[in-house]
Amino acid sequence: MIRQVGYCTNVHAGADLDSTRANLAEHALAVKELVSPDTPIGVGLWLSASAARKLLATNGVADFASWLAEVGLVPFTLNGFPYGDFHKDVVKYDVYRPTWCDPQRLQYTLDLIEILDALLPEGMEGSISTLPLIWGNPSPNAAQLAACAENLTKVCERLSRLEAERGRLIYVCLEPEPGCVLQRSDDVVRFFKEHLLPHVERQDVCRYLRVCHDICHAAVMFEEQDEALRRYRSAGIAVGKVQVSSAVVLPLDRIPRDERPAAIEQLRGFAEDRYLHQTMVRQSPNAPPVFFEDLPKAVESVEGSTAPAGEWRVHFHVPIYLERFGLLETTMPQILQCLQAAKDFSGLVHFEAETYAWGVLPKRLQQPKLADGIAAELKWLRDQFSP
Repeated sequence: MIRQVGYCTNVHAGADLDSTRANLAEHALAVKELVSPDTPIGVGLWLSASAARKLLATNGVADFASWLAEVGLVPFTLNGFPYGDFHKDVVKYDVYRPTWCDPQRLQYTLDLIEILDALLPEGMEGSISTLPLIWGNPSPNAAQLAACAENLTKVCERLSRLEAERGRLIYVCLEPEPGCVLQRSDDVVRFFKEHLLPHVERQDVCRYLRVCHDICHAAVMFEEQDEALRRYRSAGIAVGKVQVSSAVVLPLDRIPRDERPAAIEQLRGFAEDRYLHQTMVRQSPNAPPVFFEDLPKAVESVEGSTAPAGEWRVHFHVPIYLERFGLLETTMPQILQCLQAAKDFSGLVHFEAETYAWGVLPKRLQQPKLADGIAAELKWLRDQFSP
């Protein structure tokens, strides 16, 4: 199978259909000109629920597919995680709603399946990443988990019919995220074993429900990339898509004591109001990390401390080609580890750069134009795949 590499368009503001197409024309085509002017380029489309519904209701999918093919954009994957406006002033916990308990989440995903089938070139398989069920606080009860499993079973049934009728393979990929009920690879394995496999044929579950492995998310959880991928394979769960992303690291133990307050102050600059920036703090290599739902809470925990220590990892997607900036570092080495480990997974062919936070990055990390930053990421990512 041919590896597909692209970038996720949830970086573009605008949740309605007109804005989606306008943003692709403005930004994605500029990226293509910089990265691949003479050949098609992959994109991971993000369509809000309202945009997806309108596209189907107005019979606009065929026209949209023709336009994408004409301009050389290949939508090999969809991001089905954010349901509503992902660029409103405050997103935070709203991105986890509706949950997989809710019929709205099911309908949105079924809409995306229909759209992706129509957009994909003949013979190409597609992937859709999605919410890891529900936010983890408070912990969901048994009835909620059963409802999630029931809705995902309906997705499996739809995807099975699609492949039987059309020969099109599409898989929906659960994306573990810090703070959600599925935040580590062992959470995913447990959910499959306890809630899906007892009720659905293994061949259907594991063909049509897969994992979207977000490198940043696993790194924030201090989960080794190769171990996570092997854990999925050992459980018979396929990884359908890798979101190539990088987290912010505050390496206090590698910073001179007199510079640590300045490092924390630099990190404070990432505490912006739109997105949730879950933070894990590990005081020592053998200590269990402490979870904070958002970066400001983590910073508050060390205010007044004379000797903050350990390593912090922050869920803030920064450009994947950066290894350090100022006193801070990134989890870019985790990207390299994951890409190396992925070579042993022949069926894993979807790789999507997902730095959606360009618009809220500290000014020193921003590029003059959005397309410049995305193009730099894609060029760097392509280089990592070179022999």
